[in-house]
This record gives sequence, structure tokens and C-alpha cells, in this order.
Amino acid sequence: MNKILVTGGLGYIGSHTVVALQNAGYEVVIIDDLSNANVDFVDRIASITNVKPSFYEIDLKNQEKVNQFFRENKIDGIIHFAAHKAVGESVEKPLMYYRNNLVGLLNILDGMKDFNTDNIIFSSSCTVYGQADKMPIDENTSLKKPESPYGKTKQMGEEILEDFSNAFNKKVICLRYFNPVGAHSSSKIGELPNGIPNNLIPYVTQTAAGIREYLSVFGGDYPTKDGTAIRDYIDVNDLADAHVLAIARLLENKNKTKLEFFNLGTGTGSTVLEVVHAFENANNIKVNYQIKERRLGDIVEAYANNSLAAQELNWQPKISLTESMLTAWEWQKSI
Repeated sequence: MNKILVTGGLGYIGSHTVVALQNAGYEVVIIDDLSNANVDFVDRIASITNVKPSFYEIDLKNQEKVNQFFRENKIDGIIHFAAHKAVGESVEKPLMYYRNNLVGLLNILDGMKDFNTDNIIFSSSCTVYGQADKMPIDENTSLKKPESPYGKTKQMGEEILEDFSNAFNKKVICLRYFNPVGAHSSSKIGELPNGIPNNLIPYVTQTAAGIREYLSVFGGDYPTKDGTAIRDYIDVNDLADAHVLAIARLLENKNKTKLEFFNLGTGTGSTVLEVVHAFENANNIKVNYQIKERRLGDIVEAYANNSLAAQELNWQPKISLTESMLTAWEWQKSI
């Protein structure tokens, strides 16, 4: 049984990926510093899969503890999620983002190099494209300077991985996701941000639940059909499945080059208000929202061409936006 390390494995996408990996028969070890996650997700994962993953509370910026982990564990592959991830916060706290997102990655790569782990999946982002000139975005779309320090850390992470792969003959897949939404159908895991949410859907669900007075929609004057920004909303369970396929591709030596990139999105762009209305219609509930100023670091639109992932990973998103809105609300009601 291959042993997979999932960093940030108690976070939103990480926890769903741990479930998918365990269901696919992998042994999973989680590292998380609990800065934006809750330790009870270990038991929540176990209640879904009937297997309790190993868990280490480690700050990846601590190189000594990372090295100790690698000394104690023989790892076949790594899925690296651990990172701060809020665009707006990264504009306000750039040094925190550069330190956390890049030093953590470097320490993991040192561990791979020194303890002979050959395979890593990097949690990247469509933010590496900046505001692309044309839609949909495919993997050959030229990378622009990202609009936020968060996006810059993802672009720098990819560049670091390219040099790392070339220097040490390691296999790397960078998965560039668009906007994850939804929750597990069991309602046992989902997105649980600390404080005011930076992502749209937990902000919507918390407003619907009365936790927030209203949803702030950042920007009503974009050049779109209703003035709100366009994104590609992909269900988190579909994303998790893509990580399982990607790690298998590396472990089975099916990768075509040492470094590969895949976009993960639905291929459909939706405005913020379209998503709000999809949530309202799916759950028969009204969401109080107010249009606010645009948020620094945000782009006008981004949605994916996902045909390369379909061709090479045999991956297709299966879950509709309506279904994602239902599971997101069921999750919110359960917490």
C-alpha cells in the first residue's frame, strides 16, 4: 500500500482528498499546523472512510520538524496543499504569505531530496494566469504577473518545482484549480474558515444561516452580464478525485514529462450573482447581499479549458453547481 503525505490535509480541499485517497486504497499521513483547520477533522474523515489517518501537527516552516517527520516515515508521494490562500488577505499581509507558502514548500522539497521521495502534486491555482487575454484558459495560456501576493506564491512555487525537478530528477504535477465549492455528501466535512470567509460560498452559507448580516459582493461594475466577476466553480469532490488520478499517474510512471500542468475547472464561467441565485434556488432560501467596492487583487473573469485533464488524467467533473449548493448548505446546517 503506497503511503501518501497530504500537507494541509485537514483543510477544505485536503480533507476531501484524504477521503478520496483512503477510498482508493492509499495509506494517508496528514501534516497540518491547524492555522486554518480543526483537529476534529481527523475523526470526521475516519467516520466517513472507517480508517483513521495518521496526523502530525507540524508547522512546515520548521525545517527540523519536517526532517524528523521524513526520518520517521517512508513516503511514496506527496500532495502539497498547505498554504495561506486568501487573495485579499495576501494583499494586506504579503510577508506572511511569502514566508508561509514558500518556506513551507522549500522544506518539503528538502525532505523529498534528502529522504528519497520522488513524486509530488502541487496545489496550484488559476491565479497564476493573472487576467488572461482570452477565455477559456488552457495550459498554454501565457502566465502573467498575478494580481496578488497569493497568486505570486503559486507562480513562484511552480518555478521552484521546475528547477527542483530538473536538478533532482523528481516527478511533479501542478494542478491549477479554479474555484472549489460544495462539501462531502455525508455533511461530515466541508469548508470551515476561521473568521469572516474570504471565499464566496461559505460567506453565502453563513449569511443564509444568519451568522453574517449580509453577503458582501465585491464589485458590481465589472464588464459582465450583471456587473459581478466571473469564476469557474468546481465541486471539491471532483477536485479530490483529480488528485487521486494525478498521484496514480506519477506512481505508475505514466507522466509524459517530469513536470506537468493541468487545469481543474468545469469549463463554465458563472458570475457571483448567478452563483448566489443558484444557491437560493437550490435551497429555497433568500440571501441578503450588498454590492461593495471591488476587492484589491481580484480579476474580471477566469474559467477553464479542462480538456487536457480529461485526455491525460481521464478526469471529468461530475457534480453540478446545483448539487454543490445543496451540499454546501447541508454542511453549514450541520456545524
